[in-house]
Amino acid sequence: MNKYFYYLFILSFFGGFPLYSQDLYDLTNIKDIKITIDDPIWDKKLNAYKKQGLEKRIVGKISIDGVQYDSVGIRYKGNSSFFNTKKSGSTKLPFNVKMNHLVKGQSLPGGYKTLKLSNVFRDPSYLREVLSYEIAGNYMAAPRANYARVYVNNEYLGLYNSTESVDDKFLKENFGDNKGVLFKCDPAWKATSVADCPNNEKATLKYLGANVECYKNSYELKSKKGWDELVAFTNTLNNKPQDVEKILNVDATLWMLAFDNILVNLDSYLGRLCHNYYMYQDTMGRFNPVVWDMNMSFGGFRFDGTGKSLSDTELQRLSPLLHFKTKNADRPLLVQLLNTPLYRKIYIAHIRTILNDYFVNGKYKERAKAIQKSIDRYVKEDKNKLYAYEGFPQNLEKTTLAGTSKIIGLTELMEARTTYLKNHPLITRTAPTISEVKHTVLDSAIHVTAKIKDATDVYLFYRNTNNIFQQATMTDTGAHMDGVEADGVFGFTIKELPNTEYYIVAENKDAAMLSPKEAAFKFYSVE
Repeated sequence: MNKYFYYLFILSFFGGFPLYSQDLYDLTNIKDIKITIDDPIWDKKLNAYKKQGLEKRIVGKISIDGVQYDSVGIRYKGNSSFFNTKKSGSTKLPFNVKMNHLVKGQSLPGGYKTLKLSNVFRDPSYLREVLSYEIAGNYMAAPRANYARVYVNNEYLGLYNSTESVDDKFLKENFGDNKGVLFKCDPAWKATSVADCPNNEKATLKYLGANVECYKNSYELKSKKGWDELVAFTNTLNNKPQDVEKILNVDATLWMLAFDNILVNLDSYLGRLCHNYYMYQDTMGRFNPVVWDMNMSFGGFRFDGTGKSLSDTELQRLSPLLHFKTKNADRPLLVQLLNTPLYRKIYIAHIRTILNDYFVNGKYKERAKAIQKSIDRYVKEDKNKLYAYEGFPQNLEKTTLAGTSKIIGLTELMEARTTYLKNHPLITRTAPTISEVKHTVLDSAIHVTAKIKDATDVYLFYRNTNNIFQQATMTDTGAHMDGVEADGVFGFTIKELPNTEYYIVAENKDAAMLSPKEAAFKFYSVE
């Protein structure tokens, strides 16, 4: 069986989750997480560390569904989710727990070494984090997330989101290595400006010159080294965009940008704060983006970086070309990529794919209802929840208050947004069609063919496992076991590589189409 279709079968059989996710992040199993800290002034200490911007930890114990682990490191996490919650007097604060803090090699089943427990801040629906990551995981490397009932010293704090950490395990599983450079792109908001550096307060990926000190307030280095690599990356992105494929996983970036736009995830690279994502440079030298922090996805954050708070209608009708139409110099990751016509067409194709997979057919709403049903009693039991229970079912459908903030309903946003996007002139353009994708191994070569309609150019992207895809032009000449000339069957012959993987992109003057449509995250494999 073709590995691509085998993977789809496995996903379908297990309800959309990879096999390895049937553990800590299994959505069907809400974990009981009990933290024990002997220090009587632990909260005072952790609060002080947080205010000072320190990631210092207190030693404690943790049990998960009755299994205990000793000598773990515990600290508070988050920014607005911590400080605003603390100010309100609530005890439902977000935690970061490091399993191997003192015990080398200690981890949870599945090899997880860090727990990230979020308090569902600014999300009365309890849906945004989990549903957004579930959607993202179909198109790009993305953390998994579910729910946990969290206790501290036997006091029940409430129902939390539990989100997979972007760490060595995540990198190895998603990129094949974990020895590269990792940045968390989240500015140090209270840091003082550095003399002789250009004005910059966000993780925009603008080039700020050769001085690495100019970057340190905007990015958090998570690996042992990497500042010189980040400077070189931003220099290429901004000043030598023709070389961008050498230093950036372009397709993964287009998926992230398309995802953020469709879901109106503005607490991201797209929005005013331009943050909440990771960049990982793999051992092939390319940076790969990873989405992060989804509690204000689906319109929970109303600032797109253009200077004002967006109305409901403006959220619903957010332009798919946000920042590109104005050539916003503060968003070079988007503007520089979309300046290339083929990349722009692929970006729109990705928007069309996500739109059709989840929103035109109403699948997102079915999943939202199922998730809410599975956690309803736990939300009711949560005496420390940040918002009234009535807002939990209500916010699926309509605007609900989170404190004094109006949080638009998921379907209130997405039903109007789906109508807007599916009728948008960029989306309705006639794209090529790709069908009957086949490959034949003969005489130490792989002959790939596909039936293509309405295309002016057809490209084959191919590689051996975990390498960079190479691009070749497919032709309709009959020279690659593709029938006869001009019969609509395009082909290309690959000198046989071990573990060959490939996908196809077809374009015309208006639009592009990919096969598989989730490429390059999913692809065809030659067995």
